[in-house]
Amino acid sequence: MSNALVPAPGFSAAGAPVKSVSLSSSEEAYVLSIASLPSSYAAAASAPSNSIHLFDKSTLQRTHVLLGHDTGTTSLRAVDTIAAVARPCLVSSGLDGSIKIWDERTNTHSIKITNPGQTAHLLCCDVTEDGLTVAGGTQLEGEDAHIIYWDPRQPTAPLRTHSSTHSDDVTVLRFAPGAPGPNLILSASTDGLISTSAADEDDEDEAVIHVGAWNCSVSQAGWTAGEGSAKIWGHSDMETFSTWSDELDLLQSQDIREPSLHTHAQHEWNTDYLITCHSSAVSPALKVFVGSNQGDFALLKNGDLSVPLASWSLCNTWTNGHTGIVRSLLWDEQNSLIVTGGEDSKINIWNAPHTLSDTDDTAMDVDSPPPSRKRDLDWEDEYVWQQPPLYHQ
Repeated sequence: MSNALVPAPGFSAAGAPVKSVSLSSSEEAYVLSIASLPSSYAAAASAPSNSIHLFDKSTLQRTHVLLGHDTGTTSLRAVDTIAAVARPCLVSSGLDGSIKIWDERTNTHSIKITNPGQTAHLLCCDVTEDGLTVAGGTQLEGEDAHIIYWDPRQPTAPLRTHSSTHSDDVTVLRFAPGAPGPNLILSASTDGLISTSAADEDDEDEAVIHVGAWNCSVSQAGWTAGEGSAKIWGHSDMETFSTWSDELDLLQSQDIREPSLHTHAQHEWNTDYLITCHSSAVSPALKVFVGSNQGDFALLKNGDLSVPLASWSLCNTWTNGHTGIVRSLLWDEQNSLIVTGGEDSKINIWNAPHTLSDTDDTAMDVDSPPPSRKRDLDWEDEYVWQQPPLYHQ
């Protein structure tokens, strides 16, 4: 592929975050993942505490500390519905073999999902949009790596287990957004395979629908919401980036570090690693967020995800926020903010420029906050949440 990285027409650079906080004054931990609840951001910490910290969106003051998982919190997600109840909540998986649904009002979990008699560590989890199916992916134990499914209303009785989809650690599970009919799940593994399966299929031999062989350990993967043939993206431990069709035909596979910009006025950018990718119904075009070893990060866009040699453009850079690797990133579309977490234990809030949106005419002006909105939420007893104010430089 070409290593040319072209500045996008609306290129912008942010020189510092608008808000910053550390996990704690005494805890030197990585910020492994970030999730968004209606009024707070949640951050999963690495060892030694493995705790989950909640910070108020308006002030970035810490409001809760959840215990997490004793032997390591491996993934953290926010969902809108669980066990057929509409209540925004956090879901985490851990090396203790459990998935926990957290209740921030009591600082503890309200549901603990386990597989009694089994000791396999869980590396990832996901929940269907209706909240009725929870999936967990395990480390390799003996000769088996499992994808386990539960109904959260029966948290100690797995619905089914698929053990032949992957032959090594299951690192990624993502249910297809808005998929009609049987639940379709994307899985990826250190065995180099990316698969799609029917999560509701009891017969494991009939469950796998498509398999793509990438021949490198897959650390991240997800669905894309944009038009075109590229429906899935992947990221390997070797910093390669890939796109795939919905039948898992390989469309792109390239070293994400190769596109580099050396001459653009005062700006220079060199990618050292991929942080994450973002695609949603609101902003379907895939955004590729990459980082530098100095703690800076940038947004890259690809001209055509369905062809091998499409050009890359540099849309935005954010600098002077972290002093080490950026381990996690969340784009809060509703508030037009980006939240990052690093190996320096810091959580930073950044304004997201309007160029992040797919169309300028619908983009939020980062210098003008929208009017406050009220959102009714059903959490056992009803309450109303008032949107917090945005941060501004």
